Amino acid sequence: MRRPWLIDRRTVLRGAGAALALPLLDAMRPLGAADPAAARGRPPVRLAVLFFPNGVWPKAWFPTAAGADFELPFSLAPLAVHRERLLVFSGLDKKHSHGGDGHYAKTANFLTGLLVTKTVGRDISVGGPSLDQVAAERLGHLTPLPSLELGCDRVISGIDSNVNYTRLYGSYISWRTAKEPVAREINPRFVYDRLFGAKDAAGKPLARAAADDRSLLDLALSDARDLRGRLGRDDQGKVDEYLEAVRAVERRIAFASQPDPRDWKPDSAPDAIAAPAAGTPANYREHVRQMFDLMALALWTDSTRLITFMMGNDVSGRNFTNLADGVKGAHHQLSHHENDPAKIAQYQRINRWFVTEYAYLLDQLAAIREGDGTLLDHSLVVCGSSLCDGNKHEPSNLPILLAGGGGGRVLSGRHLAYPKGTPLCQLWLGLLRRVGVPAESFGDATAELPGLSEPLVAPVAAPAPAAAPSPAPVAPPPAAPAATPALGAALKP
Repeated sequence: MRRPWLIDRRTVLRGAGAALALPLLDAMRPLGAADPAAARGRPPVRLAVLFFPNGVWPKAWFPTAAGADFELPFSLAPLAVHRERLLVFSGLDKKHSHGGDGHYAKTANFLTGLLVTKTVGRDISVGGPSLDQVAAERLGHLTPLPSLELGCDRVISGIDSNVNYTRLYGSYISWRTAKEPVAREINPRFVYDRLFGAKDAAGKPLARAAADDRSLLDLALSDARDLRGRLGRDDQGKVDEYLEAVRAVERRIAFASQPDPRDWKPDSAPDAIAAPAAGTPANYREHVRQMFDLMALALWTDSTRLITFMMGNDVSGRNFTNLADGVKGAHHQLSHHENDPAKIAQYQRINRWFVTEYAYLLDQLAAIREGDGTLLDHSLVVCGSSLCDGNKHEPSNLPILLAGGGGGRVLSGRHLAYPKGTPLCQLWLGLLRRVGVPAESFGDATAELPGLSEPLVAPVAAPAPAAAPSPAPVAPPPAAPAATPALGAALKP
């Protein structure tokens, strides 16, 4: 017999913007129902991949000792508080990137590991779908958004005549198919609207019937598809991004109109979710941190379990003069350091800047209690680049970090040093399995990377760093600014 005070869970979700997962309240279940905490089971494992451009200075990135007794080099020092939740990898490689000049053959396949077709036209290909989209195909139906793709830079098109590749390859790491990149969102306000629904100036959800939304979506999709075939490549890319935003709304509506398929529900939810200001932040650090705040909210509310974030397009010439302490110049230019000690010192400080931002996201996830641990304990958060030394455009010995416990499926607090040429896709395969995708192979890997969940039987000693000019003394970075008050406050557990 249904009690008159019972409320329908689906109605509550729709009232909160459809994508916001709330805890299972007593008013949503009849008396005598099973304990909701027991019904929820273990929290799911989330996966986030952060990409930064232009490689690293190896001597300041890779520890000299393998195993648990390693020290964090200069570029990784901001991760000291998370050392026991961290895996540092060395020796990982993408063999299919060795045949292409420049950045593009290394970046576009960062999450596919397969051959990038050299082209200046429309016949782009990265060999297959990316890691996140393989997972989304299997797991995406469990959340309002199958995956979330973010960036800070606009898509760059045209041709890089120095290497004869289309510049589109430097703007994407997430690929739905070998030939179809997934549009990224670079405006924090639009990300917020996609996650939690559009709101008016007073912060209240815009009231509109789902049927009205559906008819609007049908009209928009039909018009956009008709228009797309008459446009040039650059405009087609813009229309594709628009269509992806429309699809996200469509998925959210569809998810809210059906019974919730999840066995697990969040234990808690943010007390308040304030929308970012309209437009893209002018300050780069603020832009990155707003995206990190939104990522934490998306994972916390189980709006999605799969996120990729390009903190910059590859070949990025962003000027770090007023960002990283002691740096005066553009990122890409300084990555081509030509063994100049002054440039090397600035290059490694830019690397450290990205790691500091990575640590900020880990701080946010570690502060959110979930089940018997934290959100970070139930996540896998990758941070890396598609090159080693940017001066050489090396696709071997890639700088890759992994933080989080993966729900107990990862043994952290180690530097895992592998033989030269170990496939990066072995790591990607291991991560797929840990988020719940029973893949037998991925990219060029048919076995997962050994040592992720247990000590390596015979750890390979980290290669001694090659002699190089000592960089100029490096001053500690300035204190990081506080998080955006509206969003940062929402992340307090």
